[in-house]
Amino acid sequence: MKLAFSGWKTLLLIGLAGLLVTLFLISLAVGSVAIPLDDVLRVLTGQPASKQVWTNIIVNFRLPQALTAMLAGAALGISGLLMQTLFRNPLADPFVLGVSSGASLGVALIVLTLGSVTTTLLTGLGLLGDVALAGAASLGSVAVMVIVLIAARRVSSGATLLIVGLLFGYLTSAFVSVMLYFSIPERIQAYINWTFGSFSGVTWDQLLVIVPLIAGGLIAAFLLSKSLNALLLGDDYALSMGINLRRVRNAVILTAAVLAGTITAFCGPIGFIGIAVPHVCRSLLSTSDHRSLIPFTVLIGALVALVASIIADVPGSNLVLPLNAVTALIGAPAVIWVILSRQSAKEANAS
Repeated sequence: MKLAFSGWKTLLLIGLAGLLVTLFLISLAVGSVAIPLDDVLRVLTGQPASKQVWTNIIVNFRLPQALTAMLAGAALGISGLLMQTLFRNPLADPFVLGVSSGASLGVALIVLTLGSVTTTLLTGLGLLGDVALAGAASLGSVAVMVIVLIAARRVSSGATLLIVGLLFGYLTSAFVSVMLYFSIPERIQAYINWTFGSFSGVTWDQLLVIVPLIAGGLIAAFLLSKSLNALLLGDDYALSMGINLRRVRNAVILTAAVLAGTITAFCGPIGFIGIAVPHVCRSLLSTSDHRSLIPFTVLIGALVALVASIIADVPGSNLVLPLNAVTALIGAPAVIWVILSRQSAKEANAS
């Protein structure tokens, strides 16, 4: 894939990358225990910090959390971008179309039937359990995505399609509710805690599962950029360009489902990043060219998720906020602003 960057876009990309690195370092330094930045840099370069406990905090807790946040933001942002392009609907995202609900059903099947009774959701499952969890979540995402895509062929209204997606989300939630009813209290509490969303529960062993899946999904999205641009112009145009629509749609569905499903499996159903980040990127770049949108969506998605992670940890206190509440506070105003801005632009052009 050839990137379509002008000079100012390149500078903006470099600036965002620098901001991401800065926030990454800040996320390692702040929290319930403040750690000097020079000690953070020592640990990252393989040297011991001034206090051994700081090294332990950074290596075993904050570093995997920060890496998970960046991976999650990039994955959910790209997943939302793929869905909005596939359905040509600006409100499509893993949550609205029921994909996250499908992933939640896959997770529930694993956790509520096989998961051990622990205070954290994934402790005790082991590497095979982690792979099974990611696989179940991705399969659940794919199943719902395929059903919604079939429905899309029968309805022409975008609003109707969104309602169909929401209904499938309610249907999968009903199955989860039934399983919760028959489950034991400890697993119920673990599942409920998981639904709040969190980047802090991911371990290094689980990152060994997450990183290859997310990296593969992001690479697939980069390779699909030309086809995605063609889809924006309609099926007839895409066919005239020699694109196999069925193959491309299947690839987009699989890529989006793996990205959203993997993050949902390990971090919970995180909302608003998937719908807000692509809109922010389109408004920032004033383009729909995926050769530009994809790398910026990766960076901005990682930035948003990292900021949400820092806020959720409430630096300087032992309080930890539900991650979904923080992403909603960040994402909802961004989407509202984009929608109102577009409406104002349309009214201005009409007049």
